[in-house]
Amino acid sequence: MNTPNPVHGLTSTPITDELVHGAIDIERTARGGLLPHRLPDWARAQNTDPQLAMAESQPAGVRLAFRTRATVVELDTVPTKRVYVGVPPRPDGLYDLLVDGRLTRQGSVAGGDTLTIDMTKGSFEHTTGEPGTLRFDGLPDAAKTVEIWLPHNETTELADLRTDAPVEPLAPAGDAEDAGRTVWLHHGSSISHGSDAASPTTTWPALAASHGGVELINLGFGGGALIDPFTARTLRDTPADIISVKLGINVVNADLMRMRAFTPAVHGFLDTIREGHPTTPLLVVSPIFCPIHEQTPGPGAPDFSTLASGQLKFMATGDPAEVAQGKLTLETIRAELARIVAQRAAEDPNLHYLDGRELYGEQDHAELPLPDALHPDAATHCRIGERFADLGIGPLIDQPNGRVSI
Repeated sequence: MNTPNPVHGLTSTPITDELVHGAIDIERTARGGLLPHRLPDWARAQNTDPQLAMAESQPAGVRLAFRTRATVVELDTVPTKRVYVGVPPRPDGLYDLLVDGRLTRQGSVAGGDTLTIDMTKGSFEHTTGEPGTLRFDGLPDAAKTVEIWLPHNETTELADLRTDAPVEPLAPAGDAEDAGRTVWLHHGSSISHGSDAASPTTTWPALAASHGGVELINLGFGGGALIDPFTARTLRDTPADIISVKLGINVVNADLMRMRAFTPAVHGFLDTIREGHPTTPLLVVSPIFCPIHEQTPGPGAPDFSTLASGQLKFMATGDPAEVAQGKLTLETIRAELARIVAQRAAEDPNLHYLDGRELYGEQDHAELPLPDALHPDAATHCRIGERFADLGIGPLIDQPNGRVSI
């Protein structure tokens, strides 16, 4: 139901689940807003890691989408700004406005809540703030599809949507007027989450989805691709036509497990996904090239000595000699993931493997080095996205059980 708002001269439309795409769950907050989540409430209850709690609440791949003739769109939100002690301030998160699939405008919302993070102590402090308003005007006066992609790296509570014309939700995937839309479900680390991408539609998964013509559900969690059982159950329970899981870098830089635990954990992760998607095309992707961890195990750590230059970098602190005792590196993880997939594919023809170095390898690093020694920059996100559309999405939707998009 549309409600006139005389203060703005626009009409308020309730933000319902039908308007929010790419989220797994939507929390009704004490302030009366809606907070998109990328893990369900039962999974959040099982999590004890504040880093993952922060990451899953950041709406990578989440967007408002609707049909309208509106020439003015306003969105009130409460963003959560991250402040890292001792690190230069971060820019405000970007919102991308797409009209009929084309990037038309960008904007930011100032203010909101603040999350102060002290990496030296591992502490998090939350301070509440006030909502802000995002406004786009001068849009074409014609029926169109409007998408507002939320900042991929900024927790965003949705408060109010206002327009100067009625709003209608899009047809759900699978409806007659939307027949053929392929839903791609992806899980990965901060690189999949979009760390250091230029904007929410230019993270590599968003770009790959755009190039591949598929509908994205992005479960990339910064620091949180740790083969957690609740993540596997979330993937199991989420409808999808094709699935990819990119595993390895967080297991190394968290120094989470040894090879003895890694192998059965990966089998269990894949077993759980297969409980809900027994024949869905499923791609296991190993880590992209990252020199600090190729042959050196974790834990990874911030290199605070680089702060004087205005940029935080990362380093590997493990001992390569311990690889013989089962400590993990990117090289050993790639070999083991390839072996696991080859073993399982003998009975699971819809299971596939992609070496992450085909997306970003040693030659790419020579041309486009990782600025902080860990995360790709905006140009590299573009390269990975284009390659994944060809090497990942394309082959998956050509599988007999995949649904080719049109």
